[in-house]
Amino acid sequence: MPALSTNTPSPPVNPLDLMEQVICGHGWNFERCNATEMAVEAPGKWCDYGMFFSWSAELGAMHFTCAFDLKAPQPQQRTLYELIGMANERMWIGHFSLDQEDGVLLFRHALLLRGTSISVEVFEDMIDIALTECERFYPAFQFFLWGGQSPADALAVAMLDCQGEA
Repeated sequence: MPALSTNTPSPPVNPLDLMEQVICGHGWNFERCNATEMAVEAPGKWCDYGMFFSWSAELGAMHFTCAFDLKAPQPQQRTLYELIGMANERMWIGHFSLDQEDGVLLFRHALLLRGTSISVEVFEDMIDIALTECERFYPAFQFFLWGGQSPADALAVAMLDCQGEA
């Protein structure tokens, strides 16, 4: 029998209700598409991000994407995967991917929540990590897509740590 049919109870609260509280706390625009999906607009330093949250009661999981306001032209998509792979190696949580239909870069992550206490802090951390990683790697993707740099060079330039003050 599949693991999904076990008798472990689902969390009593829809996690999107808590996520909505977090989003409202930031003052960001959002839309509850239905009981299991929510779309959010979040401002960033480099661009605005489109977040999408999806709750699966069956899996006890929250799936999350954070889309860049940045599209990869078809000719560059194959090589972009090299840069995505190098960026993913530098992250502990989540990963970047490329939406094949429209060429949009995404940060993706999922949380397994079955049998856990759901806390607002977990969702705040999830959003903070996503935005931090998107902001950190945005210049690398920009240098590659529009600056003509190789994936390795784009990442190296974007990851420079400036020291001191000007």
